[in-house]
Amino acid sequence: MSGPFVLPIRADLVGIASYGAPQLDVAARLNVNENPFPLPDDLAAAMGVAVAAAAVDLNRYPDRDATRLRQALADYIADESGVRVPVERVWAANGSNEVMHHVFLAFGGPGRLAITFDPTYSMYPEYARDTFTEYEAYPRTAEFAIDVAAAVDLILRRRPTLILLTSPNNPTGTALPQADIRALAQAALEVGAMVVVDEAYAEFRHHGVPSACALLDEFPNLIVTRTMSKAFALAGARLGYAVVADPRVVDTFMVVRLPYHLSAVTQAVALTALRHSDVLQAQVALLRDERDSLSSWLVDAGFTVVPSDANFILFGRFDDRDAVWRALLEQGVLIRQAGPAGWLRVTVGTPAENDMFRQALVVATSSRDEEGRP
Repeated sequence: MSGPFVLPIRADLVGIASYGAPQLDVAARLNVNENPFPLPDDLAAAMGVAVAAAAVDLNRYPDRDATRLRQALADYIADESGVRVPVERVWAANGSNEVMHHVFLAFGGPGRLAITFDPTYSMYPEYARDTFTEYEAYPRTAEFAIDVAAAVDLILRRRPTLILLTSPNNPTGTALPQADIRALAQAALEVGAMVVVDEAYAEFRHHGVPSACALLDEFPNLIVTRTMSKAFALAGARLGYAVVADPRVVDTFMVVRLPYHLSAVTQAVALTALRHSDVLQAQVALLRDERDSLSSWLVDAGFTVVPSDANFILFGRFDDRDAVWRALLEQGVLIRQAGPAGWLRVTVGTPAENDMFRQALVVATSSRDEEGRP
């Protein structure tokens, strides 16, 4: 008898660990950029009613194209960003992760190149790997901005088919100026590339910062992706969406998606949440205020803080960020070691959680002048 069976795993997957941040039962979980507030009781009850109604027909496949949900998302974008688009230019899937997977399936693939600018969302290279797309990441400036002139030159030389821009960026929280997006989208047009602006944290941007949706009618190669996980406190529901300039993009997503990819339950929950968006936006306003207050406190405490338009803050710098991270965890506060060495990222929590973080950080750094404080 031969030896133990060897799984014929793809060579590029051997030894690779799955994506995921620690999920620990601690007092303050501030590591994965969730909305810290539970759904209001009346909204949770309304979702229960909607799910019960959907359950009656669960023996049937769901609306394959999620038309009602996509129309509701179009209406929400009109209210939130002031940009009206028809339902034919809106797409929905199981989280913005699946939306991005559809983007790579449609416009990536063997012999095609996707580019982005680091540090940025760590899942992008995994989408590329899964779709056999070549992937290149180029460094941002010391202030975590994109050197637009260099990026335009890069686009014209490398001729990618996908350009990934994240605004607000994860893990830095920085928003891209609209003029930068416009310049990069114009260069992309010249080489026939699609530009994806990942706006997972768009609702947390400061007042007056426009959404990239405002550029959709100007650039036919533009895709704006979003999620209901953050601002809508629906991380557990898994609903992401895209707003596109050209309806043929949605037609192509329909080709590459799996059949009946959005369950009837997911559609019912998301539709209910959209009907209560005004209540959830009040939570977002509070989180914005908490973010700005926490940022100011960190600056006053002597830390370097990256200006954030998201619901998290990147701060530093630390000679040994792991030691600080562990000292916080010992006190029941879980944050994230994200971005370049020397930096930590904290999600904005409830006021009580943010106070817990402040107190824990003082303790974690007070005895580590050489390791923990700038």
